[in-house]
Amino acid sequence: MSETIGEMILPGTYIEVRSEGLISVGGIATGNVGVVGTANRGPVNERRILGSLAEALDTFGGAGNWPGTDDAPALTLTRTIEQIFKGGASTVYAVRVANGTPASADWTLTRKEGAADKDVIDLTAASPGSWANDIKLALTPADTPTQLEISYKRSPSSPTLKESYALGKASDMVAAMAGSQLVTAALSAATEANNTPDKVSNQITTGSDGATATATQISGGLDKLLAEPVNIVTVGSAAGKNAFDGKTIGATLLAHLEATENEGRERIAVLGTWDDDPTKISADDVKSNPRLIIVGPGIVTDDGTKLPAGYSAALVAGRLAGLAPHVSLTNKDVAAAALTRNYTRAEQKNLLNKQLLVLVPNLGIRVLKGITTDTGAFRQISVRRIVDYAKAGVRIGSNPYIGKLNNGRVRAALKATLDGFLSGMVLDEMLTAYQLDVTATRAQEIAGQAIVTMLLQPTFSIDFVKVIMNLG
Repeated sequence: MSETIGEMILPGTYIEVRSEGLISVGGIATGNVGVVGTANRGPVNERRILGSLAEALDTFGGAGNWPGTDDAPALTLTRTIEQIFKGGASTVYAVRVANGTPASADWTLTRKEGAADKDVIDLTAASPGSWANDIKLALTPADTPTQLEISYKRSPSSPTLKESYALGKASDMVAAMAGSQLVTAALSAATEANNTPDKVSNQITTGSDGATATATQISGGLDKLLAEPVNIVTVGSAAGKNAFDGKTIGATLLAHLEATENEGRERIAVLGTWDDDPTKISADDVKSNPRLIIVGPGIVTDDGTKLPAGYSAALVAGRLAGLAPHVSLTNKDVAAAALTRNYTRAEQKNLLNKQLLVLVPNLGIRVLKGITTDTGAFRQISVRRIVDYAKAGVRIGSNPYIGKLNNGRVRAALKATLDGFLSGMVLDEMLTAYQLDVTATRAQEIAGQAIVTMLLQPTFSIDFVKVIMNLG
């Protein structure tokens, strides 16, 4: 059956099927979180998609020691991802960044020949970073070894990952280790393929992390997220001089938000304040932007660890990812044990006037008011997300019509497609009403343009309840 009839030559019945009336808007992602930070394991400047904290630990290693120092800041990526998933996110796009090129730990399997040891197999950690400094290599049993045992334990509470390989020809061992999760193996220079190692050298190179990442490296990591379907983005926050927050990394994030919006991949950035003391947060340092959320104060975890506001931002990002676009963050609880500072009512008012999102203790820890830093129409985060959702739906719904005839019938079908999508937004209570028109003048038809005009009325959330009591 032909759905597009080019010519009719032979006698018969020709059927043309026009599918425009069946085109609809498919699913739209609203809760994908992008994050950039430092780690002790995993590929550098490569995007990884994670569905759980366990995947993050396997990919990027443990969170590392806390707190860090000015010279050796704490690693940020895994700890940030932990808060994102704790907040309620289900999908995270993560990029590990580093200052310089992190070193990979390596070892050599040798063979004793005469008075000297001859290199047989070179082993290199599967990815650069300090994680591999905890890898243990041994030939077992010690007296008459028959196998190489490689073991790794991420933390005292984590299980030990063990790999065993039979001792034999070097070429066979290298082939067997091709599937190792811990190391890569190669024949040493000038060795013979049938040599068998009988000794493990001490670690030759110590793995390093490049943990002192700068805004330049963070910007490069964000570039890896440009083309991804990310809706919310944040940056790992560390102690010391590398505290990437709403002030030190603001310009970098705003440039990223501008670039992604121009590419039709709108997203919201969530960052932490640069100080728990509200007197040190100047309104001049808070950039008005409908896509920027700045969160404070810091949080206290279940084990009593005090984390700066960058991790509060990660927790809020995860909470936001778990909410439908039209659901406000105002008065929503977040999974923190406590706050590093409890603001007074006057301090809360002061920070809200600076367009900061404030966490407060109230039957747990809650968001006082879900706002962006925008001083205009997009103060409520939910309104910004509703509009972004509508824009995404219109793009998806309009795309199948590009290349079709620019006549009244096709434009009516396009309007029907978009009308169905926007009607769904009304039913889902994202919009209270809308107006839609699809038009084209003769000149626009010749130019291949169809003009979609929409008037959207987003649903606003209740921020205040006024109660009038009549006493009798």
